Amino acid sequence: MNPLLRQFIVLISLSIAGSFSLIAQESPKPKNIVLLIGDGMGLSQVSASLFYNKETTNFERFSTIGLVKTSSSKELVTDSASSATAFATGIKTYNGAIGVDENGVAVETIIEQLVKKGYATGLISTSSIVHATPASFFAHSKSRRLYEDIAAFLPSSNIDFIAGGGTKFFDSREDGKNLFSVFKKNGYEIHTEELPKTLSTRKQVILLEEDEMPKMLDGRGDFLPNATILALEALSKNETGFFLLIEGSQIDWGGHDNDADYLISELLDFDKTIGAVLDFSKKNGETLVIVTADHETGGFTLSTDDGDYNKIKPTFSTTGHSASMVPLFAEGPGASLFGGIYDHRGIYQKMRALLIE
Repeated sequence: MNPLLRQFIVLISLSIAGSFSLIAQESPKPKNIVLLIGDGMGLSQVSASLFYNKETTNFERFSTIGLVKTSSSKELVTDSASSATAFATGIKTYNGAIGVDENGVAVETIIEQLVKKGYATGLISTSSIVHATPASFFAHSKSRRLYEDIAAFLPSSNIDFIAGGGTKFFDSREDGKNLFSVFKKNGYEIHTEELPKTLSTRKQVILLEEDEMPKMLDGRGDFLPNATILALEALSKNETGFFLLIEGSQIDWGGHDNDADYLISELLDFDKTIGAVLDFSKKNGETLVIVTADHETGGFTLSTDDGDYNKIKPTFSTTGHSASMVPLFAEGPGASLFGGIYDHRGIYQKMRALLIE
């Protein structure tokens, strides 16, 4: 075989196998990555930020846009656990799996890998912190419903900044254990009353509700953007770099409820948070911002209102998830690697190529 042809075939094979390291070597590499997941956020949800936002949507600030396929290993329609596990580990698995493969074997997450390399890490969610999406980045469980088992992974995770809800999984457990005492033993400062205005140099646990955080419609306020700003300030002090996961959890729940007001209010809160991260990235110059979703929820559509092309009526086709591809937005060093159409495992592979390989 012609040597040049052989070399071409090898390069193509590497690409098909999911290796992005050669491309990453040619791309500017970030020091930090912020991954924002709008749970249940499809293209129509993103479009709602154009029509229901008093401000210009922050989605328009991105220069690189991709589409992500989300099916799990066994189901055409994924759930949050399976899809987030793909983001966190680069493997496909079954619906309900948290950080484990199809056989229930634990797979190391990108946060676990980055902690070993000296990166600062953080998790922020408007759900319980042991809910499927954040859990997939620090825990290993055969079922997303084993909340107390999942919670037990967190005090020894060495994640530097943790914010969301879920105190009952740490201090009101069926096994009688108080995991907050383990957090303290491992050097964490704990906040359960309110989001602090300033932080000490210690690792932070900020859990402000027994379970999930309140809806925006019920007065959650600026928890998500403010927690994000606190996290960025704290994590950016690490000289090696940082990885921060931010989840807008309740976009998904508005979709499940077929409640357009609920969905849109959560989406606009997520949009505001994206703006805070993009402002930081622009000033910092070393931070890659990635915004995507684990799946679409509700079959959400911005229809005409009774055929009137000047009026929009949000509608739903299901109370569950859909198989639609979800959008991805990237900005900052390495963003060009995220354009195109690819499987959700590619998000992990591209992030790994930029920060670890």
